[in-house]
Amino acid sequence: MKLINSFFLSLLCMIAVTSCNSGSNTSDADATAKTENTGSVDGFKLGVQMWTFRMFSLTEALNKVDSAGIKNIEAFFGQPLGGDLKGNFGPEMSADTRAQLKTLLQSKGINIVAMGVISPADQAEWISAFELAKEFGLSYITAEPKKDQWDVVDSLSGIYGIKVAIHDHPKPSGYWSPDSVLAAIQGRSNIGACADIGHWARSGLDPVECLKKLDGHLIGAHLKDIVTFDDVHAADTVVSKGVIDFPAVFTEFKRQNFNGTFSIEHESNWYNNLPDVIFTKKYFDEEVAKLK
Repeated sequence: MKLINSFFLSLLCMIAVTSCNSGSNTSDADATAKTENTGSVDGFKLGVQMWTFRMFSLTEALNKVDSAGIKNIEAFFGQPLGGDLKGNFGPEMSADTRAQLKTLLQSKGINIVAMGVISPADQAEWISAFELAKEFGLSYITAEPKKDQWDVVDSLSGIYGIKVAIHDHPKPSGYWSPDSVLAAIQGRSNIGACADIGHWARSGLDPVECLKKLDGHLIGAHLKDIVTFDDVHAADTVVSKGVIDFPAVFTEFKRQNFNGTFSIEHESNWYNNLPDVIFTKKYFDEEVAKLK
């Protein structure tokens, strides 16, 4: 009788242990799946910062963007318009030139979602920039405003309904660190951040940790890769070919439910960089697909 009781007791213990282990494994699997599926990529958009094609006119650059199958751009002040358009892109464009540019953009189905990086000298220049942004239906302006302009920029941004995304050029820029960007954002609901991934790496900062610091404040991003970490003069390379861990970067953007544009900014191979842009688009699409 004692032998039978011992047998059943041992059997019950084995069942209990198996049950506990099974439950633990299920919980671990659920936790892992939950972590991997946190956030969304539904708001991700891809664009091109036109500085990538700065060696060409805006008209020529738009042809390149179109051939890459990309429909969003971030324009920059001073790029020659080219074609039948006179002058350069910026607030100085005439009404006729603006109308012609809108027609050209519409014919290609391309949108200007942002412009920059700008650093206006005074309030009047800021107003001119906001007026231009409003006319072309921009979502945000990428900028590095002077410290004494933070309040006026926040106010104008609210009036025009167009956000301002502070960009992070590398050291010795005043905005090289997320901490300095956060200082400008503090208490100003219309100012956020444009995360330039490559420049953070140039300044010796971990891009993922920088993104985490700016959680809830990300408006736009510049997509670039570099060949050497912690070197402000590090050369650009094709995205995924350098030192930046882009799967981890995209995962963090997903966790934050980023709802903005990744603007490819490839500052290399200036006269023949369209293949690099096309490669980057393919890589971006593949990586984002893995996160869905």
